[in-house]
Amino acid sequence: MKMDEMARMAVDNLRKSRLRTFLTTLGVVIGIGALVSMVSFGTGMQKNVTETFLENDLFTSLQVLPAKADAERIRGQGRMPAGRPLSRPDSIALDAAAVEKIRTMPGVTVAFPEVRFPVKVAIEGREATTNARAMPSVMGGFKPFDKLQAGSFFESDTARSVIISPRLLRNMKFVLIEPDRPRKLTVEDTLKGFRSARPEELIGMPIDIVTSSVDFSQLMRNPVAALSGGSDLPFAERTTRLRIAGVAKQSDGFGQGLFESGVILPMQTAESLPRLGFSSVWDLLSRTGGTESYGTVYVRVKRMEDLAPLKKSLEDMGFGVVSIADQLEDFKKGFLVFDAVLGAVGTIALVVAALGIINTMVMSILERRREIGIMKAVGAGEGDIKGIFFVEAGVIGFAGGVFGLLLGWAVTRVANGIANIYIAREGGAHAELFYISPWLILGALVFSVGVSLAAGLYPAMRAASVNPVEALRHD
Repeated sequence: MKMDEMARMAVDNLRKSRLRTFLTTLGVVIGIGALVSMVSFGTGMQKNVTETFLENDLFTSLQVLPAKADAERIRGQGRMPAGRPLSRPDSIALDAAAVEKIRTMPGVTVAFPEVRFPVKVAIEGREATTNARAMPSVMGGFKPFDKLQAGSFFESDTARSVIISPRLLRNMKFVLIEPDRPRKLTVEDTLKGFRSARPEELIGMPIDIVTSSVDFSQLMRNPVAALSGGSDLPFAERTTRLRIAGVAKQSDGFGQGLFESGVILPMQTAESLPRLGFSSVWDLLSRTGGTESYGTVYVRVKRMEDLAPLKKSLEDMGFGVVSIADQLEDFKKGFLVFDAVLGAVGTIALVVAALGIINTMVMSILERRREIGIMKAVGAGEGDIKGIFFVEAGVIGFAGGVFGLLLGWAVTRVANGIANIYIAREGGAHAELFYISPWLILGALVFSVGVSLAAGLYPAMRAASVNPVEALRHD
């Protein structure tokens, strides 16, 4: 029997029992839909994280720490350092001279100490507390600071201006109106005191930066009371008026905290602000001999290929090094496990559908015993009978795979829309949480057909073993 004849006969058999075929195929559709939607969530998360790192050039940057032990401890915890680590007595000081030496090393484009400190900011009488971060003006030429939502990066390290984040504006009850995603204030927003503003309107607007510093006059007048705590703490607030130079892009939630601060100030402007000389107790403990040392130095290289030799050189100097590029393989392994778990859950539904295929085709054998007996009586071999049932199973699997992909795509669109409604309410940017890649499409189709053919193996062998004499005598 020719292949086209077997295919025609198989399709005709499926048409004769349309309801049963539809229900069996529907089981495969649901199984493939569940598998695709779940795996696409894992691949979407991986794609978002990887693209965020690439967009921010994080694979060409690293952080230098005073002691190698600190870097290994932080890397083992799977996080970037949020504060300044405690230096060991035998560690090399990460001071201004060390930073200057790092700047002259091959492949380095920029290196600067990371300076962060808590501040209170005020715009039009609206206040919020946040962290300020100091950066050199040269960072305006690198991602993600080369393209802001509005305005531009400060042009000099002494500029009296800041870059402000959308998250901080949200905390100050500003609702940014973007051209591609216009939004009107709700009644609830109005009652809570929110105010709408276009990012361009904020450029040039004055902003007050309130910092804390030690009040030495109070400390000298009554040192015992000042150091004993209570309401007589020896701290004073200082207000510095600057202007908004730019509004950063909305964070998509992935890679958040790597570059995001409430406000970014020029390096020398930040140093001139009256503030505490330390941000944590670790800074005090790490100071030795009155020499100021840094807890972290940010370094960016020209190309990703320059990262490995630079890292080795820094480690040979006794410094600890933390790089996102080192974590790439760990990220991949983690997402592989995540995808496997999601895929296993989706596969359960497909296994249930496979049982439905077996049940449908076994019932079909019982109903078609006379037809099978006649076919074998006129010369059809066991291979021909198996072929017919395999084609039937393959058609169910292919149809279930195609419509299952459509179902999975529809589910991801609905879920992504609902998730972004919540993200928008929290002030976040639109994010694509699902990603159906070409290999997922092809894999889903192959898997669907493969499972269906496997499910059709037993019915096909059972049909091929039918004795034509008994089949004709029975009817």
